[in-house]
Amino acid sequence: MFPSQEKMSSCACPGHRRQHPHTILCNILSWRDTSHLHNKLNHTITGHSCVCEQGRTVCLKNPDATCPVASSVLVKTVLFMRGLPSFTQLPARDQFLLLGDSWAPLFLLGLAQERVVFEVADVPHSSMLRQILLGQRQSDKEADGTGLPPTHNTVHKLQTRLRRLWNLDLSPKEYAYLRGVMLFNPDVEGLTASFFVEGLHREAQRALQEVIQLLHPKDTGRLGCILSAASSIQTVSQNLVLELFFRPVVGNASLLALLSEMLFIQQDYR
Repeated sequence: MFPSQEKMSSCACPGHRRQHPHTILCNILSWRDTSHLHNKLNHTITGHSCVCEQGRTVCLKNPDATCPVASSVLVKTVLFMRGLPSFTQLPARDQFLLLGDSWAPLFLLGLAQERVVFEVADVPHSSMLRQILLGQRQSDKEADGTGLPPTHNTVHKLQTRLRRLWNLDLSPKEYAYLRGVMLFNPDVEGLTASFFVEGLHREAQRALQEVIQLLHPKDTGRLGCILSAASSIQTVSQNLVLELFFRPVVGNASLLALLSEMLFIQQDYR
């Protein structure tokens, strides 16, 4: 039986204004001190049991609350990189390559550490013609490598990966060393100091193992569980993170370019 037209047209995404600040970078930085908003985000992702609904595109239900918190976590992520002498001593090109590879998983690690939760809502489709046109756009995006917009399914998978980290209840030191493991990825193509980066990766993993042995001496499988959970968030598409959390902030601007500016800018925003 086909769903009624009334049911099909009842879904609506809360309209949110795409902000076009005078300076996008300043707008992101102005949202860094927003920890007081975390207590307000007592939401969970809307559940959808229908298979067809899992593929429907979504957006943040409360972008005015969630985007400031996400921007704060992102700024802290870049400041973490800038605060590591071992990272800032790398050639500038290597820093840029590592930033491009790791900003999304490190951001998600920050979301997990601060236990940021959020709610999404369906993006409305006003007509069958609109759905056909959007489907064509999605095919075009797949072809040119820009990726697809967030869906209930992809957001649910993201939330599941975050919960894996929550369930491990990592200490601040475990999070810190895990960031180092994820940041110093020797497999990034084009690194001029790949051997040095590989050494930093091993050093961070060794430090993580030592703190685990100190805090959880009887949990012999904890390191593997942590690295597995970290690996799972590294598979999350950067496009998903960008479209879900930052498109309302940066608009059509390049987020990586803004992050690079934050990383290499002389003034210290801490």
